[in-house]
Amino acid sequence: MDEGLKDIIDKWIIKADNDLKSAKQGLECDEPVTDSICFHCQQSVEKYLKLFLQSRLNKTGRIHNIAVLLQQCIAVDATFENLTGIEHLTDYAVALRYPDVFYIPDLEEAKEAYNQALKVKDFVLERLK
Repeated sequence: MDEGLKDIIDKWIIKADNDLKSAKQGLECDEPVTDSICFHCQQSVEKYLKLFLQSRLNKTGRIHNIAVLLQQCIAVDATFENLTGIEHLTDYAVALRYPDVFYIPDLEEAKEAYNQALKVKDFVLERLK
């Protein structure tokens, strides 16, 4: 991997990890704000999928839909089929941000979103080795 691409990948990882840290901190506080936790989990997953695509195709699009990104990853590496079931995280990026579709996830749902984000992180980083 050339240095320019490595630098971009490293920056994607920092941003994705920062979203995961925000989610973790949210889970550890006395009054977890579960919609924000889920939003940061979605953001982390989106960034990890994009950094994988960046590493293989040297490009990403302005796509925020986890299902679309996952399909793009599967087209490059079929093992990403193991991550099916994360597509619902897209809802946390849009639906939870606005009051017209009012929904507050419970704590268990937020914990599950966090665990899914950790799984995606580990999965993607393993493929970057």
